[in-house]
Amino acid sequence: MARPSKFDREDALDVVMNQIWQTGYRNNSVKSLAEVLGITRSSFYNAFGSQELLFKEVLARYTRISPDRVLAHDNSNKLVRGVITEFFQDICRLRARDPEWRGCMAVNAISELCSSHPELGPVLAEVIFGSLERLERLLKLGVETGELPKDYDIRSNALAVQTLMIGINTLSKVVHSEKSLWLACEATLKGLDLLE
Repeated sequence: MARPSKFDREDALDVVMNQIWQTGYRNNSVKSLAEVLGITRSSFYNAFGSQELLFKEVLARYTRISPDRVLAHDNSNKLVRGVITEFFQDICRLRARDPEWRGCMAVNAISELCSSHPELGPVLAEVIFGSLERLERLLKLGVETGELPKDYDIRSNALAVQTLMIGINTLSKVVHSEKSLWLACEATLKGLDLLE
């Protein structure tokens, strides 16, 4: 099968991202991904280098569109509770409206690869640690502005919010109701004093 004359890398990355998001990394060999893209295996290696390099590129692409990208924005002029509440409402809405109930691609990959893939496991761990750092910065901002109490435990509460994020993304694969997903988020955020 010859490589298409108008191979569009951006389109190819979207195709691969959705393929991995749906069926996982290990269920998509170089051969099967090349077939999905309509290219030869040699064209695959020429275009992407390796399956691992392609996954890293796809993961970076996914993190740019995932709901938690808002945590990386400058939120210094916003109320922390509002940012976090809106963030979880967006997750609930997006996950409930996904007709394929894929959850979060990064969370899915963490479950699949973190403890078993020596190259990709650390990359996925960095995604989680990066998200955790953004949450800690946001909560620290809340303490500094007086929105959150001075004795607010930033680290443990950031870990709790991260756990809620991972959990709700996983739960959304079986619970498809936005209302039910939000009820779980609402109860947890209220307990963490982060509900707007």
